[in-house]
Amino acid sequence: MLRSLGSGVLRFGGASADTRVAWTDAATPLPAWASSGLQAGELRDLHKLASESGWHILLTIGLAHYDPRAAAREAAAAKAALGGWLAGIELGNEPDAYARHGLRSAPWTFSQYNTQVTAYRRAIEKVAPGLQLVGPDVSGSHAFKDWGRGMATQQRPALLTGHHYPLGCHQVPEPTIARLLSPPIRRAEDASLRRYVSASRTSAIRFRMDEANTVSCGGKAGISNTFASTLWAVDYIARAMTAGVAGINFHGNLANCHGYSPVCAPSTRQLAAGALIAQPEWYALLLGKELVGDRPVRAFAPPSPANVDIIALLSPQGKLHVVIVDDDHPGAKHVAVELRVGRRFGAASVLSLTAPSLAATKGVRLGGQAVGGDGELLGPTRLERRPNRAGVITLDVAPASAMLVTVA
Repeated sequence: MLRSLGSGVLRFGGASADTRVAWTDAATPLPAWASSGLQAGELRDLHKLASESGWHILLTIGLAHYDPRAAAREAAAAKAALGGWLAGIELGNEPDAYARHGLRSAPWTFSQYNTQVTAYRRAIEKVAPGLQLVGPDVSGSHAFKDWGRGMATQQRPALLTGHHYPLGCHQVPEPTIARLLSPPIRRAEDASLRRYVSASRTSAIRFRMDEANTVSCGGKAGISNTFASTLWAVDYIARAMTAGVAGINFHGNLANCHGYSPVCAPSTRQLAAGALIAQPEWYALLLGKELVGDRPVRAFAPPSPANVDIIALLSPQGKLHVVIVDDDHPGAKHVAVELRVGRRFGAASVLSLTAPSLAATKGVRLGGQAVGGDGELLGPTRLERRPNRAGVITLDVAPASAMLVTVA
């Protein structure tokens, strides 16, 4: 399944990695607070996954329960087991929120966090020199103003990292599909992306959105596992690329097919057997794969009452990619879009992303095809052709759909 997306970065993190999973070996007994332990054998299994898929690993080492010596042993074991497949380590998950969750006494500031990270790095450097640090892995872009700039200047990580969820699990009014796909959410996300990327540009350290998805706290059934999550993810990938983000990790839980997760196992037995299925969000990753390596192109669109987003990018080969996402409900009117690309471009090929409804959990199709058990589409995609007439390509965009338009 991972190979079907090309190469990438697989992150092991989240609250569980920081607060419930602990490193254990002959010199490190499992602490009382941990519900499960991580051992060297599991890291060797992870090396097998990385080498067979071509995906590098980003590993979170717990900071919530302060223990530099245990962290150093875990880092050394990870370096020995994963070698060059280890892209980096993070120290803690959303450490800016520790005081809110009772993991540190208030006030809890970046300065205090930085002191603890420095102690961890010294312990790790003694036994596993040269490991790349990424961080600060904050809970949102508002905290990044201080924590991101502090991390950049004090620790000089290989990557700056942070998280994004457009909707919160405890919000009032509660999350809905309509809110997830609304223009106000897109505007708020664009502002969030600008805050993240600002510190990145100032420090010349790339920013990676290393945890993102639809609704926090594991997602919400009826939103996070539906076609609405697919449309949101397609749009967010393209806008994050336009903002200058280096990459995105879509968070998931393989054991929960009702929350957010690009892939999952419908039962405990299937999880144990490794029999995973593609969720609707997986289709967004397949479409997004076509955009890897692109750079943004300035595009202008007149105001419209339609809930449509249009993002233009240019591939290294000189092809124009236009991502069009129509977030209106299926009963809304079709939208006519004229792409004024000029005469030097040829006809367009259109790859469509559709489903029976925004709330659909099945029936998602990319180019008319479904995804099989290996993550690949079951057959060749159907591409529609649209001519370039005097520099203009005319498209009919259906509500509750997305398309990738490629113009050579």
